[in-house]
Amino acid sequence: MAVIFEIIEKGNYAEFDRFVERHPQGCFMQSSAWQKVKNNWGFEAVVSRGADGSIRGAAGVLIQKIPLIGTSFLYSPRGPVCDLHDRETLLDLKAGVDALAKKTNAHLYKMDPDTLISDTRFCAIAREMGFSQLCGSTGFETIQARFNYRLYLKGRTEDDLFRNLTQKTRYNVRVAQKKGVEIRVAGPEYLDEFVRLMRTTGERDGFAVRPKSYFERMLSALGEHVRLYMAFYEDRPISGAITTNFAGKTCYVYGASDNVYRNVMPNYLIQWEMIRWAVETGCTVYDFQGVSGNLDENDRLYGLYRFKKGFNGTLDELAGEFDYVYKPAKAKLVDKAIDLNEALRGIRRRLSPSRA
Repeated sequence: MAVIFEIIEKGNYAEFDRFVERHPQGCFMQSSAWQKVKNNWGFEAVVSRGADGSIRGAAGVLIQKIPLIGTSFLYSPRGPVCDLHDRETLLDLKAGVDALAKKTNAHLYKMDPDTLISDTRFCAIAREMGFSQLCGSTGFETIQARFNYRLYLKGRTEDDLFRNLTQKTRYNVRVAQKKGVEIRVAGPEYLDEFVRLMRTTGERDGFAVRPKSYFERMLSALGEHVRLYMAFYEDRPISGAITTNFAGKTCYVYGASDNVYRNVMPNYLIQWEMIRWAVETGCTVYDFQGVSGNLDENDRLYGLYRFKKGFNGTLDELAGEFDYVYKPAKAKLVDKAIDLNEALRGIRRRLSPSRA
């Protein structure tokens, strides 16, 4: 059956977005709206059409220019969106990406579809197409987390899911309810408080925090597909989360909590309310997103896994990243530049007066 790739004209993304939203492989990061969040990247939408003209596969491609080296990096986060065992469609999408690579002088194209590492059929097709597969032991070596903790919802009611929580997690949800913790779906007017909580969490757990403008763009661009949840205790915001709801999946993307009132267990109740949103909207998956692949209880990230595990879901190991190198010499040069930049950032952190 003949298929024909097409690079969608800029702005005419309605058909593309409908396909991505309705497909089982769809993800909010594959929608054209995601480029409005990642506004320092370019964006192109590639589709593969069948003989009847309908879309059979799609790939949203973010484009990052590397000016000093005179090249660009192409990336399909959680793409492509298609039957990942349909070799013909995958080849057609790749031909579209090749055309973009030529147009943008790309040195590399990276994709990381939402498929398990046990999907040996897709992995074999990707290798046959010339991609190299990149994994890692912890799962945080890749751009998107490779180990995701997920709660599968199909055919399960709220009561089923609540009974399925571990005894301790069920108890903690009830503690928050009894203590009067209130969960609200908040608007952008609460982003200052959310960012404050994010900074507190970042300082506590040792990670960098995105600026308020990033979260503003996320809420604006994704519209009805995203919510800011805030937990209040005695009318004070003490916990927050940003969660997406797209293509039958609810994804917990960002979470933050204060250092005070942790004993009233707001993080448990906020998760439960977001799971309820997933059930109400007919989602088949609630995705807690990344955890470490190192399940040693002494590992510094084990607490994150322990918290999510309390909701009694499934630890999924994804297949990782797949790279297609167009310009090997320039790809190595970019890698060296990235390594140097990371080393310089480490030096700056060590020399920062705030660390004294």
